[in-house]
Amino acid sequence: EKEPVRYANLMYDRRVVRGNTYALQVIPVSTQPNHLEVQRLREARKRALARKRAKEQMQPRTPEPVEGREHIHVQTELYLEEISDRIIEVDRECQTDAFLDRPPTPLFIPAKTGKDVATQIEEGELFDFDVEVKPILEVLIGKTVEQALLEVMEEEELARLWAHQRAYAELRNAELAEVQRLEEQDRRYREEKERRKLQHMQMLQKQKETTEKIAARAFAQHYLADLIPSVFNNLRESGFFYDPIERDIETEFLPWLMAEVEATLEGKILGRTMLDSLIRTVVEKRLDAFSHKLLSDQTEA
Repeated sequence: EKEPVRYANLMYDRRVVRGNTYALQVIPVSTQPNHLEVQRLREARKRALARKRAKEQMQPRTPEPVEGREHIHVQTELYLEEISDRIIEVDRECQTDAFLDRPPTPLFIPAKTGKDVATQIEEGELFDFDVEVKPILEVLIGKTVEQALLEVMEEEELARLWAHQRAYAELRNAELAEVQRLEEQDRRYREEKERRKLQHMQMLQKQKETTEKIAARAFAQHYLADLIPSVFNNLRESGFFYDPIERDIETEFLPWLMAEVEATLEGKILGRTMLDSLIRTVVEKRLDAFSHKLLSDQTEA
């Protein structure tokens, strides 16, 4: 009633561990890479690939091959390097346990049966070397000549490619020199334009300043036309403008003359005063004498 037990090969059972169990390495949970770190590494790798791709695109490349031909990677370095499609292999060794589960199975060698028989073959019985080697030599010589022609064609194509690259480099250098010359000429034109604009602005500024100065001078002249005579008249009336002879007469001669006149007048007044006092004294004396005489005459009468 029960289903029969199905036995399987242990060599293909994944639950069976093969080899040394001590060599198993279980990665703990704490040492697993972080998601943010993995994302950052991926972005850094993407940026590096993008920079490498942009650098490859910016590098000058050889022109496209003509119709019917294709480019082949060849060595152009000074020292040749062997190119091989064989993958580099490195031997590694590991130490196994001192004991094995069982010894290796010996090779099966069947028992020898029958009798040994030998046959003598003389020289020239199977093939003629001079006849049989001819097609082989033709093939070798043909392949050698074909390889030589291919190498010559490759050298000619490389020479043409180098000549084309040199011509392209010369044309590119000439175009770069022309571009630099045009840029330098444009820069000089811009500098000359800025210098001319600055000179024009300075000229306009000077013209404006000159016009303003002329207008201010005319306004000042018109404004001071009546002011100057009045100022001079006021100054003249105040005594700031004078005749030197008149001023000398007024400051030197007239004060001296007035002093002399005053001295003369004072002398005359003094003389008159003394004369008046003398006359008054004489008159008073005579009046007293006359009055005494009159009184004496009256008394005698």
